[in-house]
Amino acid sequence: MEQVVNFIESLKAVDIIDIIVAICLIILFKVLSPSISYMIIKIFKFNSKSKKSIKESAFYTPLKIFFTILGIYIAVVFLKKPLNLPDNVMEIVTKGFQIISVLAFAKALASSFTTKSSLIKRIRKSWKNDVEDSMLEFALKVTRVIIYLIALFIIFAILQINLNGLVAGIGIGGIIVTLAAQDTAKNIFGGIVLFIDKPFNVGDWIQTPNYEGTVEDMTFRTTRIRNFENSVVNIPNSTIADSAIINWSKMEKRRYKFSLSFPLDTTAEQMEMISNRIKEMLIKEPQVIDDDIIISFENITDNGLSLLVYMFVVPTGYNDYIMLKDKINKNIINILHNLGVELSYPSTSVYIEKQ
Repeated sequence: MEQVVNFIESLKAVDIIDIIVAICLIILFKVLSPSISYMIIKIFKFNSKSKKSIKESAFYTPLKIFFTILGIYIAVVFLKKPLNLPDNVMEIVTKGFQIISVLAFAKALASSFTTKSSLIKRIRKSWKNDVEDSMLEFALKVTRVIIYLIALFIIFAILQINLNGLVAGIGIGGIIVTLAAQDTAKNIFGGIVLFIDKPFNVGDWIQTPNYEGTVEDMTFRTTRIRNFENSVVNIPNSTIADSAIINWSKMEKRRYKFSLSFPLDTTAEQMEMISNRIKEMLIKEPQVIDDDIIISFENITDNGLSLLVYMFVVPTGYNDYIMLKDKINKNIINILHNLGVELSYPSTSVYIEKQ
């Protein structure tokens, strides 16, 4: 406290004026930073007439931060001579200003590579939606990581950190790091393979040998799937990339197949009539594909006569598919009831010999 008092008493009137000027510079840059940022973005977005779209630009907030920090930096440089600030203090201030500027620019650039940014929307529009959302999001994540890594190396250069020593240190512990990062590297490469092959997208219903559900997200390391128990499973990308994947969402049509069993005393005429009635009903159903209907007397077993009903239906979504099955099954029950025919069931006949 005493040192602060002595510092204030040592100030001259000219020094006080310089401090006031420096404070005014800081306030001026703070007040003008939104307008300057707006004008800079407006230059590059001259076709945009909406103030909201300009202020929502990824560069707007980082530019405001940059000009605010620039005002503080200029004020400190202005006070260097009047206050006789040491060179080491000015070096710290300069490096701090440079680091904040690099981070602000990296943040702005990284924010430009998101699916919500106007830049990516324009690029995707020119591609005519040839790239799926999940694949695009994965590529943008990789781009953002690269941007931040470049910014990190620039900061190392500003701080004059010897990267040779850092690399040597990594070399010493390379074996440990390599062993620890093996799974991570596999998952990253697995994610790249999934990105290139595009076996599924976010929102697709997929099935692997061990997992089944709807894809919710893809990251560098894992793919998140919500299963039918409504719980979330995070599966390593390397596991999915090495597995057989069934993408049920890619179905153009869905198969429905079952067999009806009738008693052994059912006549051939009755079987023919049942087949014709069921086929007529399926042909009239708009959600059943006519060309793929098969009604066939399939087999004769100890328990009865087997009739194969085979078709493809239009609905591929699970809920719609179940509702259509319900409708078809009820119609078949009604047909059998009207014909007076009953379905058979497994039975065993026991014969008792009289003595």
